[in-house]
Amino acid sequence: MRPKQAGPEARGSATDGPADARLLAVAADLLRRVGPAHVTVVGIAEAAGMTHANVYRYFPSKAALIDAVAGQWLRKLEALAAAIADAPDPADDKLERLLQAWAGSQRDLLADDRHLFDVYASATETSRPLVRRHKARMRQLLERVVDEGIATAKFDPLDRERALSFVSDATYRFLNPVAIRLDHDVPRDILDGRLAGVIQVVLRALAAGSL
Repeated sequence: MRPKQAGPEARGSATDGPADARLLAVAADLLRRVGPAHVTVVGIAEAAGMTHANVYRYFPSKAALIDAVAGQWLRKLEALAAAIADAPDPADDKLERLLQAWAGSQRDLLADDRHLFDVYASATETSRPLVRRHKARMRQLLERVVDEGIATAKFDPLDRERALSFVSDATYRFLNPVAIRLDHDVPRDILDGRLAGVIQVVLRALAAGSL
């Protein structure tokens, strides 16, 4: 979101840095400590050194600000996935690492910042714009790796779209945040082993031309 021009109050606050970045940092800290139900615009404003009215210069609502915090994390995940997709490795290796990083990053978030994970899962359940954009970007990266595999003869699917759908369907349990939350009590090593097995099935199916 492009912020509106900050007024003198925001520019003169005691905390250094752009006002919108300060607000996101404060909101992220409060979200981690107290959860979204207890985060208030007034509390965010006070911690950032401005009035609550000034917060609305940058974010139209508390929900928009909380979604922006989740969006920051999603962009980090997208950057990690893009770095894997852009690496000079064979496409099958990249697809394996991409799926593992995608799943692992989300499980790390669930373990480290449950409140932020819940915001992300809720945004997924309600198909909010930030999640729709995120899913589109991740889909593009997945397509890029699969297309590279086809171009280099690592993969030989009968139908490209069916192959992409198979990858998504096979890994759904490990990539969808709602499903990940349901598995929160399953030990990490067990989930890692299950995902590794699913990835090997996916890679074999893509290489064998059975899709």
